[in-house]
Amino acid sequence: MEVPSDDAVLIEKGKKAGDPHVITVNCPDKTGLACDIFHVILDYGLYITKGDVSTDGKWCYIVLWVVPHSQFIIRWTHLKNRLLSVCPSCSVSFYWNQQQSKSCPVYLLKFFSLDRKGLLHDVNQVLCELELTIQRVKVTTTPDGKVLDLFFVTDKLELLHTKQRQDETCEQLHAVLGESCISCELRLAGPEYECLQGMSSLSPVIADELFHCEISDKEIHSQALSPDMMKLKRTDVMIDNSLSPAHSLLQVHCVDHKGLLYDVMRTLKDCNIQIAYGRFSLVTNGHRDLDLFIQQKDGKKIVDPEKQSALCFRLKVEMLHPLRVIIANRGPDTELLVSNPVELSGKGRPRVFYDITHALKALGICIFSAEIGRYSTSDREWEIYRFLLEENCKFQLSNMMARNQIVDTVRRTLMGW
Repeated sequence: MEVPSDDAVLIEKGKKAGDPHVITVNCPDKTGLACDIFHVILDYGLYITKGDVSTDGKWCYIVLWVVPHSQFIIRWTHLKNRLLSVCPSCSVSFYWNQQQSKSCPVYLLKFFSLDRKGLLHDVNQVLCELELTIQRVKVTTTPDGKVLDLFFVTDKLELLHTKQRQDETCEQLHAVLGESCISCELRLAGPEYECLQGMSSLSPVIADELFHCEISDKEIHSQALSPDMMKLKRTDVMIDNSLSPAHSLLQVHCVDHKGLLYDVMRTLKDCNIQIAYGRFSLVTNGHRDLDLFIQQKDGKKIVDPEKQSALCFRLKVEMLHPLRVIIANRGPDTELLVSNPVELSGKGRPRVFYDITHALKALGICIFSAEIGRYSTSDREWEIYRFLLEENCKFQLSNMMARNQIVDTVRRTLMGW
């Protein structure tokens, strides 16, 4: 039985300002469906206040109460189409999946402009509003105070091949950059995109700090700079097999943060864990409770103590360090590095680049160069954001207190605190 596309996703707007909007998804089930839906919702700058998920293994019913988490105007029709695209066996989904199976074309947005504080974030905001996804970035500042930006982007609307869409993109960039824009060019990416797939090498010390998977009371990494990190360590994750004959009950009590539900769902998806029923309660005193009845891919409960411990540990790590933020020396320069895990499907976390540039702009810190790339460790792939920070700003970057403040501000922005 196939659900008409209009019924698979329903969005009911809040009756008055401040009221949550209700998103209902009713479609055939697949492993990781909740993760894919939460990824889209996070990408649109929405925050899930509470929700329910239920499935019989064949059909899934999800109800989410959401509120905007950013200043962007939500294009609800576009959001609905994006949600339909991740739902199996829907006519619109079939169309989108056919398109995506051919791989979304990557375009190179290249512009040359005069430099100014907050330039990178302002451009980033335009791209987000246009629903262009940044895949790779190479930003370079020239000695004479100009900036050459290379943005490799894909279009969520799949319209960037049209002249109208290209003109709209360039016009909006010109409107933001004003007279400082020297040139702007948009075309299909060529071999230069492949050249940026990798990253500049990381020292073993930096790599260990970015990718370590430890939960220790004696954390020596700069991840522990903020007292908030100690709150995250008090996460409780338990598995109870006494309440259901067919499912394990996964209970999570933790500090809330932006993208928390996505982090939990992507972890379960990557571990091939299926959700039969889940409830996400309202936040109380900054904490959230999750109750999930789960099964392994073979339809059995998780009874092996080692598998239980491994899953609980993995979830705790993902909630302790969903994003890692550090500052390090790169030769004579100061570099800000942010990393986040990539899903096994290859999807990265939405809006990370936007949040980082937003935090740096708020601090008044200038960016000399920036790049986004992927880095593989022995067990997973990571997305890495690297920023060389300019020394001629109000922060003395050699001062440890100033570095701590930068890391703390960037982390708080990323976590939505």
